[in-house]
Amino acid sequence: MSTQSMPPGGNKSMLHPELLAQADPDAIVRDGNRLDHAEGTSKPLRSSAEPQPRGAKIRGNRPVNQAEAAERFIAAPVHAKMHDERLWDLRQKRDREMHGIAEWEELRALASAIKEHTLTNLDQYLEQFEANATARGIHVHWARDAAEHNHIVHGILRDHGAKSLIKSKSMLTEECGFRHYMASVGIKVIETDLGERIQQLDNEDPSHVVVPAVHKLRTDVAQVFAKTIGTDPANDDVHYLAEAQREATRPLILEADAGMTGGNFMVAETGTFVVCTNEGNADLSANVPKLHIASIGIEKIIPRLEHLAVLVRLLSRSALGSPMTQYTSHFRGPRDGGEMHVVLVDNGRSERLGMAEFWTSLKCIRCGACMNTCPVYRRSGGLSYGATYSGPIGLIIDPTFSARKYSRLPFASTLNGSCTNVCPVKINIHEQIYAWRRVLVEQDEVPFTKKAAMKAAGALLARPAAYRAAVAVADSALAHIPRFALYNRLNAWGKHREVPHPPTQTFHNWYQANRGGEK
Repeated sequence: MSTQSMPPGGNKSMLHPELLAQADPDAIVRDGNRLDHAEGTSKPLRSSAEPQPRGAKIRGNRPVNQAEAAERFIAAPVHAKMHDERLWDLRQKRDREMHGIAEWEELRALASAIKEHTLTNLDQYLEQFEANATARGIHVHWARDAAEHNHIVHGILRDHGAKSLIKSKSMLTEECGFRHYMASVGIKVIETDLGERIQQLDNEDPSHVVVPAVHKLRTDVAQVFAKTIGTDPANDDVHYLAEAQREATRPLILEADAGMTGGNFMVAETGTFVVCTNEGNADLSANVPKLHIASIGIEKIIPRLEHLAVLVRLLSRSALGSPMTQYTSHFRGPRDGGEMHVVLVDNGRSERLGMAEFWTSLKCIRCGACMNTCPVYRRSGGLSYGATYSGPIGLIIDPTFSARKYSRLPFASTLNGSCTNVCPVKINIHEQIYAWRRVLVEQDEVPFTKKAAMKAAGALLARPAAYRAAVAVADSALAHIPRFALYNRLNAWGKHREVPHPPTQTFHNWYQANRGGEK
């Protein structure tokens, strides 16, 4: 919604001046109205070349060191600045769209209620979907985990003699390690989403659930394409790069033996599913080959078609600040002469459904709004998390896969609550992040030094007199202690910033001196 089209005295007065941006020289205006939605209308961000920082170092099941990877990302100032600006731009567009809908909070509440109702009756709706989908000629499969999903898909491809597969972006297949498995059995997988294709060619995982290559500069993409599809390494024009990738990938699409998509929503009432994209690549993957396989997490089910309208209104607005995705494709059954398979994947979702504090994370519709607003994610890059799901929602989901491997992630948050405020289905994200910290401490998945320090701090804070005495001693020591004794490995605070100068007077002392006699 353009700011010019708002009613006089309406939501326009509610917007922060920064969101109105009436004097923005980069604004795109058509027919007197400003276009603010979708990533494609973002203002151009110019940058200089800089080596791209790589993601977290994965060492088996050892805890991922997000802080170390984040430190390397921050040490690349051009990448860090561009990443922050791109995502904050999406957050601002989301806010404009939100203020353009008077019933926004009612929509969020309704969407949350729909998802909670569905999750509490998940078995019934999944069985209803299977029955209705089967009646439409769709083959429905059930996968308990990632390995079973990969084996099922491999079996379908083997039965059809398929050697190449085109697929649209799917976080579920990333979660299942699908591409790596297919490579091990000699089946070629070609990503059709531009961002996902960039990441595939660079042998990297996606860094964001919606915009997979958002951490890359155009110069990074130019280097990747020069090495893989033979483009000019000195030409980083986005139109040139996009066209070159299209020309290189289109023949692979036309020759593919099978196509794969994910699914944003499944409708139990109709036995159909919906895929939302902005490039139309899901339609190509589903319709060019005769064989279409859709891999969908069991939490994506909703009861009725009327519920889809609520969630679709929220999805793109929350993700990109766009009223609607360019393509909202409804798949109702195999086309004439074709074959359609849906693989319903659990992979730990049933177990998470039984977690009293964390089950509502299954409401997530993968919009990425929590990532776009999170100050830690925006400044550290998605690959620093070392997991399929990064950002605030990842801090909740990832420990359900491996509490040990992702034990440090819930501490990569300021708990400011912005993620919860923007979540379209009202997941209490920051509260669940905090809850994971407690759970990880109880499970002894926190380093001994941190656990001991927190125990000592808790004991000190529980005794006001001892705390005030310690503060007085610390303030006196800070004024005289040598720098080398203060700035070392034991002082995490001083690693990136100066320790604050001690105040001349504490609040407690000031209050006692000025208000102590008041009743």
